Amino acid sequence: MATVSKLSNPPAAATPSSSSIRAPSIIPRVSFGGFRSKVGRVPGFSFTRARNPGFSLVVQCSQNGESGTAGKRTVLHDLYAKEGQSPWYDNLCRPVTDLLPLIASGVRGVTSNPAIFQKAISSSSAYNEQFRELVQSGKDIESAYWELVVKDIQDACKLFENIYEATDGGDGYVSVEVSPRLADDTVGTVEAAKWLHKVVGRSNVYIKIPATAPCIPSIKQVISKGISVNVTLIFSLARYEAVIDAYLDGLEASGLDDLSRVTSVASFFVSRVDTLIDKMLEKIGTPEALDLRGKAAVAQAALAYQLYQKKFSGPRWDALMKKGAKKQRLLWASTSVKNPAYPDTLYVGPLIGPDTVSTMPDQALQAFADHGVVSRTIDSNVSEAEGIYNALEKLGIDWGYVGNQLEVEGVDSFKKSFDSLLDTLQEKANSFKLVSL
Repeated sequence: MATVSKLSNPPAAATPSSSSIRAPSIIPRVSFGGFRSKVGRVPGFSFTRARNPGFSLVVQCSQNGESGTAGKRTVLHDLYAKEGQSPWYDNLCRPVTDLLPLIASGVRGVTSNPAIFQKAISSSSAYNEQFRELVQSGKDIESAYWELVVKDIQDACKLFENIYEATDGGDGYVSVEVSPRLADDTVGTVEAAKWLHKVVGRSNVYIKIPATAPCIPSIKQVISKGISVNVTLIFSLARYEAVIDAYLDGLEASGLDDLSRVTSVASFFVSRVDTLIDKMLEKIGTPEALDLRGKAAVAQAALAYQLYQKKFSGPRWDALMKKGAKKQRLLWASTSVKNPAYPDTLYVGPLIGPDTVSTMPDQALQAFADHGVVSRTIDSNVSEAEGIYNALEKLGIDWGYVGNQLEVEGVDSFKKSFDSLLDTLQEKANSFKLVSL
C-alpha cells in the first residue's frame, strides 16, 4: 500500500493550557431544561433529573464482557424519530463489534480522526497480529498504519450497511480522515481522498477533509468526482459558508445526472470555541464579559444552522435538488464538555434540529442517553444567539481570529497524534526485531 501523506508541516501553534473557569452566572435560554451538572447546581441552569440507573453505552475495546446495554428504545432513537437528528459515535477501536450495542441503542454512524486511532492502536494489543504480519511482509510503518485503519473502517461500514440502505444513503456512515500532514496541500488532499475512497471500497464511507483554506478547493474537486465527504475542523461562520459553497460547486462540476449518492456533512466544532473564548473573556474580566462565558459556542452554532437553511434554499439549490442532490447536513462535533462546571449535555441538548448530526464521544453519548431531553432547540431563540454573537464582538472578540486559532490548534493536535502513533508503531516493529523502512 502506497504512502499517501506528504511530509510537509502545517502551521503549528501551542495548544493553550487548561485553566479553571468559573460557571457563568447566566446561560442563554436555548431550551436548556433537562440538564444535570456533574458538580451540582450551576447558576442559570434548571435541571430535571431523568436518570436511567444502570444504563451504560461505554465501549470497552478489546476487553472481555459486554460493552453496553442494548435492546431497548432510548432517547437516541427518539432524537432521530422525533426531531430528525442523527446521533453518531465519535470513536472507533477494535473489536468493532463493540459498536453493535450502540447501534441497537440508536447510534446511526461513526466518526474517527487521527487522535482516535492514536489512542486505539497505541493502547491496545488487538492490532498487534495484523501489524506484525504487515511489517513482516515488507510494509513500511505508514503503509501498515493505513492498512490497520482501513480494516477498522471497512468492518465498521459493514455494521452500518443496514442503516445506510434503509435510509437510501441518508445515514449509516463511517468517517475516515486523510493524513493531517496534508492540511496545507490542495492536490495531495485530493489524491489522498481518492485513494482512501478506493481502498475502503464502501458506499457508506465518508472521507474527512479539513476545512483549511488550502483544502476548500480540494473539497470541491473530491465532491465533483462523486466521493462523499465529511468536512471537518470548521470553527467559524465564514469558513462554514466557504465549505457549503465548495460542496455546491462540486455538485455542479460533477456532470452527474444523478447526484443522489454524493453526500456530505459539515463538521462544525462546538466546545473548543467556548474553551478559547472563555479564556479571552476571563482576561477581559468585566462583569459583562464574565457573564458571557459558556455562551459563545452554542450561539455561533445556532447562527450556523440559520446559514445552512439559507444556503440550501432558492433557485441554485432547487436546480441541484432536481438532479437528486442531498443537503450537506450540519454535524455538531467536539460535543464533550471541557469545563466540568458546565452541564455534561451542554453541547448536545441545545443543538437539536432536523437534518443535523450530533457526533458524541463516550462522555457526551452516555450523558445524553442517560438524562438528555429530546426537543427542537437549535432555532428556539435565534435573536438571543445573534445578541450574544454581537455582544462578544463589541467586547473585542474577533471571530475570525478565534476560527483561525482553533483551526491551527486542531490541525496541529491531529498531526501530533498521527506522528506519535507512527513513532509507537515503529517501536512495536523494533520490538518484533523487524527492520522497517
